Amino acid sequence: MTIAQRMAEWAKDLRYEALPQKTVHEVKRRVIDSIATTLGAYDSHPAKVVREKAMAVNDSQAKAIVWGTKHRTLPELAAFANGAMVRYLDYNDTYLSLEPAHPSDNISACAAVTQQTAKSGKDLILATVLAYEIQCRLCDAASLRAGGWDHVTYGALSSALAAAKLWDLSVEQMEHALGLAGVCNIATRQTRTGQISDWKACAFSNAARNGVFAADLARRGLTGPNEIFEGPKGLIKQLNIPGVRNLVLGEAGDFMIDKTYIKFWPAEYHSQSAIDACLQLRPKLSGKTIQSIHMKSFEAAVSIIGSEPEKLRPTSRETADHSMFYCCAAALVDGDVTLATFDEHRLTDPKLLSLMDKTTIVEDPELNKGYPLGIPNDITITCTDGTNVSKRVDFPRGHARNPMTDDEVVAKFHRLAAGVIPDPTAAQVLDRAWNLDKLRDLSELFVFEVPATPR
Repeated sequence: MTIAQRMAEWAKDLRYEALPQKTVHEVKRRVIDSIATTLGAYDSHPAKVVREKAMAVNDSQAKAIVWGTKHRTLPELAAFANGAMVRYLDYNDTYLSLEPAHPSDNISACAAVTQQTAKSGKDLILATVLAYEIQCRLCDAASLRAGGWDHVTYGALSSALAAAKLWDLSVEQMEHALGLAGVCNIATRQTRTGQISDWKACAFSNAARNGVFAADLARRGLTGPNEIFEGPKGLIKQLNIPGVRNLVLGEAGDFMIDKTYIKFWPAEYHSQSAIDACLQLRPKLSGKTIQSIHMKSFEAAVSIIGSEPEKLRPTSRETADHSMFYCCAAALVDGDVTLATFDEHRLTDPKLLSLMDKTTIVEDPELNKGYPLGIPNDITITCTDGTNVSKRVDFPRGHARNPMTDDEVVAKFHRLAAGVIPDPTAAQVLDRAWNLDKLRDLSELFVFEVPATPR
């Protein structure tokens, strides 16, 4: 039996009735969080571009909604546009393992195909759990980043299998969908290096678009490459990911979505504990002048957000929210990290640049031992009067070991929805999301209109 066939048989057998209530509830929280990050990003340049692309298609058979509009488009285009909006702010959820990822990137694909197939909220919940399971278990099995590949490579597979489940494909068709999605969606990590571009928001949504497309082709009878994982030129050999051979999928109520984390601050996840530490240290620095900031961290954080010269002088929002230097400086200066932290004029703020120049970030072998169970960042700040303060945080607010409450998830939603949709619309969206398992038609949730000039 091939790995793809094992995955397909597991997906085919998965039933809504097998989901614990806590898992169903977690999906509702992630749908709320995804709509929230979409609203927060709605007026951004990438969001406008992807909506324009998706809304250029008018097809009587297209049923997937472009969120924030009443326009229906092809499911693969809805997956692309909505997914890019979810991702743009770097504020959607996260999972850390051998490969870090943002599994709520799958939700736009699951929602699009649920709408295209006229299925219910329960079907969306089941497909979402399935997609999280595939992506996160692959992240547990093998690192893509180590070879210079991007985590979205796994996303093409997870979204393809979720779409295949929604289209009620056979095990054989599901295996073909995985072959079609896996053979042509190998992405490089250049997306996330140097000065970061608009494409960061689109990288996974493009993989999801292609995953949906692959499942649709398999549905129509197209076959895909055999042994997509273990073949002589398959993913295991080409990407050097032998751990995938030991893939274990959820059973007996053990589902990966329950082990993922909602973001408390709008910044790359490895910086969350550093932001948390800085905010806890800030009251002790009142009236003092900072002389130096020394941070001990772990390999993934140093490599991704704490080492490149571009991270010391970010020129875009995308680069700033991937700069531990910038995020920590903002936390110390402003007492918070919000969407406004990354406004263009702040990127050249002398106060922030001065603190960034006083910051050093080094990899610490001891902290490496704490990752990926936690994200240990240890910060020491020295002041000109000789004051020395330190703080280490392993599990920032929102981490699976320090989870956000439902009230905090709702508060985040309201912060991002404010000025984008009217308060009554926001209340309606929340009510329907909390009752997702009772919705027979997803249009009730996703047809909400954003005024022409938000914020």
